[in-house]
Amino acid sequence: PETKEKYSCPICLDLLNDPVTIPCGHSYCMNCIKTHFDEEDRKGIHSCPQCRKTFIPRPVLKKNVMFAELVEDLKKTGLQAAPADHCYAGPEDVACDVCTGRKLKAIKSCLTCPASYCEEHLQPHYDAAPLKKHKLVAPSKKLQENICSRHDEVMKIFCRTDQQSICYVCTMDEHKGHETVPAAAERTEKQKELEVRRLNIQQRIQEREKDVKLLQQEVEAINGSADKAVEDSEKMFTELIRLIQKRSSDVKQQVRSHESTHSSSINIRPLSYFEDVTAAVSETRDKLQDILREEWTNISLTVTEEDVLLSPAEPKTRAGFLKYSHEITLDPNTAHKELLLSEGNRKVTFMEQQQSYSDHPDRFTDFYQVLSRESLIGRCYWEVEWRGGAVEVAVAYKLISRGGSLNKCLFGYNDKSWALRCYTNSYQFWHNNIHTVLSGPRSSRVGVYLDHRAGILSFYSVSETMTLLHRVQTTFTQPLYAGLWLLDYGDTAKLIKCKKEDLSHAQPS
Repeated sequence: PETKEKYSCPICLDLLNDPVTIPCGHSYCMNCIKTHFDEEDRKGIHSCPQCRKTFIPRPVLKKNVMFAELVEDLKKTGLQAAPADHCYAGPEDVACDVCTGRKLKAIKSCLTCPASYCEEHLQPHYDAAPLKKHKLVAPSKKLQENICSRHDEVMKIFCRTDQQSICYVCTMDEHKGHETVPAAAERTEKQKELEVRRLNIQQRIQEREKDVKLLQQEVEAINGSADKAVEDSEKMFTELIRLIQKRSSDVKQQVRSHESTHSSSINIRPLSYFEDVTAAVSETRDKLQDILREEWTNISLTVTEEDVLLSPAEPKTRAGFLKYSHEITLDPNTAHKELLLSEGNRKVTFMEQQQSYSDHPDRFTDFYQVLSRESLIGRCYWEVEWRGGAVEVAVAYKLISRGGSLNKCLFGYNDKSWALRCYTNSYQFWHNNIHTVLSGPRSSRVGVYLDHRAGILSFYSVSETMTLLHRVQTTFTQPLYAGLWLLDYGDTAKLIKCKKEDLSHAQPS
């Protein structure tokens, strides 16, 4: 390997091609060092990529004939350049199990051996008849997961009774009498099931895309109708203004035409000679004002009705809210390790000891929070029953930080979350680290109404009546997730399964 590296280009790491030696004594491929010098032309100073010695002016490149002949001799003897650095295994790569010294990257892993091989050491699996039957897969660091920890045998069998992979010895041991199949057969079956699910999901996506397209067409039609209404209205008001201006001009002309230049033949009369004309014009003005006032009311009501049709108003009764009730469960992968989920992942309790959750990138690590599994879009309503010192009922974007400072990940302390904090005797609303003290009846149940498209988020205190605590009007740019935060050990919060008969007498107040 040392001989190979001596005759390799330090830039491309391959055997020297048209070698040139620059004034400092280092050698490179002609094209490699030319490209390097070309990039340095704008600086006016050229340097050696290895020793950094600088040259002014740019060195003239001439082929090193003796070096070129040595490289050709090396090629004839079968020697090749040392593997490039990118061929060696790094910390994140799967290394060849056979290589000694600095290991090369594996290109395949064998489930039968089990071991991983570079291109050279994999060749026997293609040449030797017994090895050709081995199962080769993409390089994997998890080969040990395919080995039975009890019997040190490859797990080629799947136990359907216990839903786990086992080895052939297990079938005669603790899995004796269980329903078992070859792991490959189970894999094929699972792949078929996944394909069916994939097709179903794809079909649902296509249906949603059709719905979106129809909505886009409806939006375009509404916008077009609005543009035409504005254009037609402007045209008609312009015509009306012109008509009034013309009538004003006509009245002025008629009045002036009746003025007399023969003052000697006219008896002096009071200055109220044309008061009847003024009175007639005043009467016309009053009638026109009444008409415009009455018609404006009709126009305004018509526009309001159109607006209501486009975006239904917030429900007025609890039965109306319950029409939008949403089945929500909590995601165990987001729960802080001191939060216990129960009752079908609907209830959360702050425990003194950590739970046996596995590490997960979605898990909150610094604050006692949890998010829903389901995303919330459209119009949704849900209720939370809580007990303890303090609880936050919140909504947040999925990209909210899971660890770090208060402002990054605590609900209500950033622009990615909105939170109602419930204390024993008071409420606060938090968003972007700004809080508002709220008034309202103390209740152990909070109702949340979300109209994602309209940008409305409302919190209610729910008991015999529903009392609005706070309403947000904003623009939501991503799907939201329901969130809960607990303050003290023993605090609990539960997502209630809302039914239309539950507290149906409660009315918003």
